[in-house]
Amino acid sequence: MRDVQKERDSRQVAIDRVGVRSVSWPILVMDRENGTQSTVASISMSVLLPHEYRGTHMSRFIETLEECKGKVGPATLEALTELLRFKLDATEAEIEFQFPYFVRKPAPASGILSYMRCDASLKGIYKENTFDMIAGVEVCVQTLCPCSKEISLHGAHSQRTKVRLSVRMDELVWFEEMIQMVERSASAPLYTLLKREDEKYVTEMAYANPRFVEDVVRDIAVELNGDGRVKWYDVMVVSAESIHNHDAFAAISRDKRVEGHESV
Repeated sequence: MRDVQKERDSRQVAIDRVGVRSVSWPILVMDRENGTQSTVASISMSVLLPHEYRGTHMSRFIETLEECKGKVGPATLEALTELLRFKLDATEAEIEFQFPYFVRKPAPASGILSYMRCDASLKGIYKENTFDMIAGVEVCVQTLCPCSKEISLHGAHSQRTKVRLSVRMDELVWFEEMIQMVERSASAPLYTLLKREDEKYVTEMAYANPRFVEDVVRDIAVELNGDGRVKWYDVMVVSAESIHNHDAFAAISRDKRVEGHESV
C-alpha cells in the first residue's frame, strides 16, 4: 500500500512540531498520599518533521500512547518520548499530559474533609539527544488587596487568583508540595466545603494577610530559589479583579543553572 506520508517533499521546509492534540485518555499518576490517582488527561504529542518528508504517521502517536498502559510518571514519560521519537524516525519529540488532580483537604476550623481540584501537567521533551521534563500545577487561591485595606474604613476588596507554576527538577517535587507552596503565598487558600466557622476563619485570615499579585509571585520565587531540587521555574499569577473590569498579573521565570539567575 502506498505510503503517502513518506513521499519526498521538495519545498525544503522542516516543520518544528507536527502531531496530535486534545487526545482524551485515562491515566494513573503518582499521588503522595495514596500512591496513585486515576484521572483523565488531555494529551498533546508531536515530533520534528524533516524537510524531506511530506507528512508524519498520525496513527503511531496513539500506538505509542498505548505502550504506557495508562501509567504516567517521570520514568514512563521519558520512555514514551524516546519511543515516540523512534517510531516516527524523528530527532525531537514532545508529549504533554494535562489533567485534573485532586487533593483531600480539611476545612481550617471544622476539620471537615473534602476534595479540592487543581489542574496539573507533565511534559516530556526529547531534544538534542537529551530528555527533559516539566511538571506544573494551576491553583486558585484568594488574595486581598493591601491598598484597599489601607485606605478603607471598613473591609477591603478580595478576588480569586489563579497561579500557574511550572518547574524543571533534579529530584522529585510532588504536586502536593507545589500546591502548598502556592497556597502559602496567598492571602488564604480555597476550599470546596466550608461551614460557617470555616468561612469566618478564611475571611479573617485573608484580611490579616493582604497580598498583591507581586507579593504572591515573589514569595513563590523565594521558596523555589531555596529549593535545591528545582533547577528552573516559571510562575504566572493572575488576579480576576473584583472592582475592575480587567485582570492583574505578575510573572517570574528563572533558570537557576544560569549564573546571575539564582535570586529574584
